[in-house]
Amino acid sequence: KKGIKITTKYIGLLSRMEARDEVQKYNAIAILSGPEPQRTLLEERITKVFKKINGDLLIVQGKVEEEQKYSKIGNHIQVVNFLTSKELEKAINQSAFVIARSGYTTIMDLAAMNKKAFFIPTPGQTEQEYLAESLKKQKIAPYATQDNFKVKDLAKVKVYSGFTESYAYNDLSEFFGFFEGEGELRTDTKFAFNIHLFFVRLNNMLHN
Repeated sequence: KKGIKITTKYIGLLSRMEARDEVQKYNAIAILSGPEPQRTLLEERITKVFKKINGDLLIVQGKVEEEQKYSKIGNHIQVVNFLTSKELEKAINQSAFVIARSGYTTIMDLAAMNKKAFFIPTPGQTEQEYLAESLKKQKIAPYATQDNFKVKDLAKVKVYSGFTESYAYNDLSEFFGFFEGEGELRTDTKFAFNIHLFFVRLNNMLHN
């Protein structure tokens, strides 16, 4: 509300990922997510598109199962049901660009890794559609709807900057220190603080 002042603390991107120097192995990595049947429909769409080109693609299905399984589609498409966090980090670093949903967590991971990206929002998830449109307007990453994703769309990745800016990681202990000692915030204030902080940080990332 207007007039309410909330103390904020910028803590930077929240990501488990880190940019590392790796030899490029894939032209692209497609990281699938979202509820069914949309996850499967996205996999089918991406597979159809990449069958028309010679680029090497790794598809991470996002299916956590008891056993890790690899398979191939033709000569250029490799499929794996899931990767551990470290394996995923390495595969992203080995890829020229990433195809993924435009969710908050994914965007922060790719920003932390300074990657180029192509986004395909989950149909009906307006926050993903908004973020994809915002990143497109800022010339950071192109996007397409799931139903309209075509081969020619991938060429747009070259003319967008990607997440090229380096973002600093701050010591999170400073942040959690706000909730210790006699000056501890009330529960309702903590909630407002956390929500406000999240959106201020995300807005700052998207507009810098």
